[in-house]
Amino acid sequence: EAGCTHVLATTACGSLREEIKPGDLVFPDQFIDRTAKRKCTFYEKDVVCHIPMAEPFCPNLRRLLYKKARELGFRCHERGTVVTIEGPRFSSRAESLMFRQWGGDVINMTTVPEVVLAREAGLHYAAIAMPTDYDCWKITEKAVDISMVLETFMRNIEKVQKLLLAAIPEIREYDDCPCTRDIKTAIVTKK
Repeated sequence: EAGCTHVLATTACGSLREEIKPGDLVFPDQFIDRTAKRKCTFYEKDVVCHIPMAEPFCPNLRRLLYKKARELGFRCHERGTVVTIEGPRFSSRAESLMFRQWGGDVINMTTVPEVVLAREAGLHYAAIAMPTDYDCWKITEKAVDISMVLETFMRNIEKVQKLLLAAIPEIREYDDCPCTRDIKTAIVTKK
């Protein structure tokens, strides 16, 4: 109703990979949902939305963000799998090691349900993940705490502002994008 067609989200996260360093930017292309208490659909009762999730993040927005980040000289990663946990606690070391084995690249507490609801709404959605620490899998690093997260996050704010100012003017409607195409056949009603 409000006319929003694109969503660019920012998220602090922990890195699950040595090569994804605190202060880097990651543009996730996949997610693993480890939440349990969140509402993940707009549809209820007699309406079901079977939205495809093969490409949960807008590939066009992700490409644009990656291109602009590279032009700005930022250290960044074109893709990654984000593990979203329920929170508010951080992961145990065993969980962190398991998420690495599952193929997770970064871990946060916010991407789900945002990405799912954006897909249900037919919106182009991309996330800018900002690793602030190495979670707790990396035994040689200090265990994650909120002061560490906030310190690195604050350093990233200026970088992300520059990226958004560079990318937003180039956002447009994309002709063939799963974000707007998939919702057209995803709704099932009881009739």
